[in-house]
Amino acid sequence: MSVAQAQDAGHHEAGKLWGGRFSAPSAKALEDISRCPPEYYRMVRFDVIGSKAHAGELLRAGLLSESERATISSTLDDIVAEHESGQLRPTAEDEDVHGYLERVLVERLGTVGGKLRAGRSRNDQTANELRLYLRAAAARLAAGAAELVEALIQRAEENRDVAAPGFTHLQPAQPITFGHQLLAHASAISRNVQRLRNAWESSSLSPLGAAALAGNPLSHEPLTAAREQGFSGLVVNSIDGVSSRDHVADFLYATAMLATDISRLSEELCYWSTTQFGWIGLHDSWSTGSSIMPQKKNPDIAELSRGKAARLNANLSGMLGVLKGLPFAYNRDLAEDKHFSFDSTDTLELVLPAITGMVRTFTVRAETMRRQAVQGFTLATELADWLAEQGIPFSQAHDVAGEVVHFCEAEGIGLEELSLAQAQSIDSRITEAALERLSIESALARRSGPGGTSPSNIDPQASALRGALASSLAGFAIPDSQEVSP
Repeated sequence: MSVAQAQDAGHHEAGKLWGGRFSAPSAKALEDISRCPPEYYRMVRFDVIGSKAHAGELLRAGLLSESERATISSTLDDIVAEHESGQLRPTAEDEDVHGYLERVLVERLGTVGGKLRAGRSRNDQTANELRLYLRAAAARLAAGAAELVEALIQRAEENRDVAAPGFTHLQPAQPITFGHQLLAHASAISRNVQRLRNAWESSSLSPLGAAALAGNPLSHEPLTAAREQGFSGLVVNSIDGVSSRDHVADFLYATAMLATDISRLSEELCYWSTTQFGWIGLHDSWSTGSSIMPQKKNPDIAELSRGKAARLNANLSGMLGVLKGLPFAYNRDLAEDKHFSFDSTDTLELVLPAITGMVRTFTVRAETMRRQAVQGFTLATELADWLAEQGIPFSQAHDVAGEVVHFCEAEGIGLEELSLAQAQSIDSRITEAALERLSIESALARRSGPGGTSPSNIDPQASALRGALASSLAGFAIPDSQEVSP
């Protein structure tokens, strides 16, 4: 009996795409380490997209008839629908997504189902389907990040006139508006939408047709097959196509940077909501309590988001670690690419709606912020600027303002409480006009230049951010068939 006859008779191990040259069954420990983790079966839809495109190539090569191609395609669609509804599940014998799909296809179509494997390898299949997954995931995460940015913009618009202390080194620095602080976070997070768009583009070339590493002699119109899947073109080199994962690293960088920027926002939400800061109040629906302290209201969403950023940073580092020592072409080490990609995607899909809800619902304590806006002598730069405007070198103006701060500290008063007599006892060049500068309103209004904290800048900054978001989001183009949640 030939190998092919033995396989048709069911003498090979079900759910595997190899085995003809082996004379002993696989050891259990080998099975355990080699078997596809359950979460990897989310790739069924994406593997089927590539399989249908490959069937078109086999049709053009004369290995499938039109009716066989149509039957295979419709059966694959049925398998996807049944798998995603839970009617169809992989068995313990299925080694991976590819073996699972081929097993079911052959069970339903017999030898016709077995024809689909001609000219392709799991190497180009897995590379192809992960690119499809990353494109769909990048588009979903970008939409979620854009919702967070819009929530921050809306809260900034609501708080355009709310004065607050700005910080450097976590020390009071200068008065700002709370809206300006929120737009700072919106600006940082919005850039990650473009990073995700770049990651989407990084996965835009199809490796299908690279086969194991040397290319597929049965592939006649690979560009057609690529475009049928929504790709813009082909990977140039077949070895590179199955071996490289820099597009995965690009995706993981974009997700890690998004998580890092969310973590910075989360850090501020944590201390803004403390009794000591008292800037915001958390909504009951978006905060938690303590099992022992009845009075507690904890910013768990922010803390969990901050902690999860470390995981996404580790995923990027892990992928780079996998890649750094690998020879070309394919090695099984690359299977870790899905672990890192899925974990980063799943984590952000938990974090984004939670942190967005927290931002949308906190209450603002404007009077508390305003009171703190002048604490720590935050108006000292206003005095130094006024002196410089009178022709005094700023190095001298800086020293004079510092002496005034020293005096106020000794007297236990704020700069805004300084009398003209007290000021002139330090430096006679200080006039009433200088003291008029020592107000929150003056400090904010004077910073109306591009990017400044003046309330008048909220609208143009918000408009610019919304425009950039719209431009980034417009760059995504995911076919309806690929829009799927994990």
